[in-house]
Parts: sequence; structure tokens; C-alpha cells
Amino acid sequence: MPASRTLHRHAALLSRMAESLGLDLSEALMQGVLAGEDWRNAVLRCTSCEDPEACLAWLAGFDSAAPLPTAPEMCRNAGLFDTLRRETVAGDGK
Repeated sequence: MPASRTLHRHAALLSRMAESLGLDLSEALMQGVLAGEDWRNAVLRCTSCEDPEACLAWLAGFDSAAPLPTAPEMCRNAGLFDTLRRETVAGDGK
């Protein structure tokens, strides 16, 4: 298992990526849209990224005024984010 420091770094990257997409992982957890095990698996997937610096660079170009429609292709959690967006929108009745 990755070291604590690595886990914290990637949990923060995961959260920042979700935020750039207009997703709130804490809220998704509280509403049951995201299970704790799914969040843990997402952090672990993130730790297996070969280039987290590319993620940081991509996030640095993010303008917080408007959420982005999709995660970059390099993101190992892009599918999860797409699913969360669909489930969140479906749950809102939109």
C-alpha cells in the first residue's frame, strides 16, 4: 500500500479534479452516491498514475468560474467522475 504522504497527496488531487468538474466528493459520500470503498479505490487508482505532475499542470490551468465538462483522458478516475456527474444530475431531477 502507498505511504501515507502519497495517499494524502492523491486524495487532494482527486478532490481538486472533482472540484474542477463541479463535483463535491464529500457531498456525494454523504448522499450515498459515492461509497466509502469507491472513494478509497479512486484514491488508490490515482496513486498508480505515472505522471501526477501532468495532473497538477492541468489543474493549474483550471478556471474555477466554470466547471469543466470532462476530466482529461490521462485521469485514471475519469470514468468515476462521469458516473458521479450522471448520478448527481439524475438525483437532482435534471
